[in-house]
Amino acid sequence: MSSYTKPAPNFDLSSPSPAYTLASGDKMPIIAYGTFRSNPGEVGPAVIEALKAGYRHLDLAHMYGNEEEIGKALKQAFDEGIVTREELFITGKLWNSDHDVDIVPQAAAHSLNNLQLDYFDLYLIHFPVCWKHTGLATPGWGASELGDTPLIDTWRAMEDLVEKGVCKNIGVSNYPMMLMHDLVTQAKIQPVCNQIEVHAYYQRESLVNYCLSRNICVTAHTPLGGGVLNSETWDTPIPLKDDIILEIAKKHGKSPAQVLLRSLLQRGIVILPKSVKPHRMAENKDILDFSLTETEMKKIATLDKYVSYKTNPNPLSSFMGGPDAFSEMGTDIFD
Repeated sequence: MSSYTKPAPNFDLSSPSPAYTLASGDKMPIIAYGTFRSNPGEVGPAVIEALKAGYRHLDLAHMYGNEEEIGKALKQAFDEGIVTREELFITGKLWNSDHDVDIVPQAAAHSLNNLQLDYFDLYLIHFPVCWKHTGLATPGWGASELGDTPLIDTWRAMEDLVEKGVCKNIGVSNYPMMLMHDLVTQAKIQPVCNQIEVHAYYQRESLVNYCLSRNICVTAHTPLGGGVLNSETWDTPIPLKDDIILEIAKKHGKSPAQVLLRSLLQRGIVILPKSVKPHRMAENKDILDFSLTETEMKKIATLDKYVSYKTNPNPLSSFMGGPDAFSEMGTDIFD
């Protein structure tokens, strides 16, 4: 087999608190706590439990609809001395309907106000698509219409946020390979992160290795392949139930989830597991005391199905009912 570029991980897994060193020099903890699909009334207590369990990287987004509750939880954590703001790495995201240049700073300020924070450690463009603005308090979803602000103009507005101290770092989410390269060639401030769907069934080696070769952190927002919920909702196969994963987990005395998370870390990928259950939070962090062998990593590599499971979510159906729905299922922006 011919050789190819495969960058080494940017972090040391033997460290007690491994972190990815971003291009800015800032340290990002490699195991984050995700807040997607957290229901009202449960996300606040879950964030408190995650902080008590040792999580110091929180992944948030305006579209998740839970910023205000998380803001109250953060204030409680600061007031009770559970953690300080300086000990946390907090990621936020700019929603599709807030891409207009004059709206970008307003959207960031709106989210920070909800969260009762002064700055983001990292702020991401959530998806590489601009929709017509629908109001800061009402992020668009449903009958969504394509806007006319180019992605690079939105990025320029993101760069202004760094220069003004609103965000320490900026990046993107759900960017495919060529959009990523297009941004890299035009950016004045380079993206430090691309948060993507990547897991054992969708390994995306070209995109991952491209990003790592440019010191762009890759973060897995669906490290377990969407989990049981995806399987139940869309009847899709999930890595958690794969025989090879089950075999490796049994050998190490670990859960299938722990094997999947560890395999991503060994590829140099930051992970965002999510659970509102304290014992799962602890389990998802307990992956630094074992290693997968080269043979085991090669076995996991054979599981790649080269297909997206359209998770976290793909905005496909959001176009339904509007003039920019171009199929009976909506519009797939990745076609």
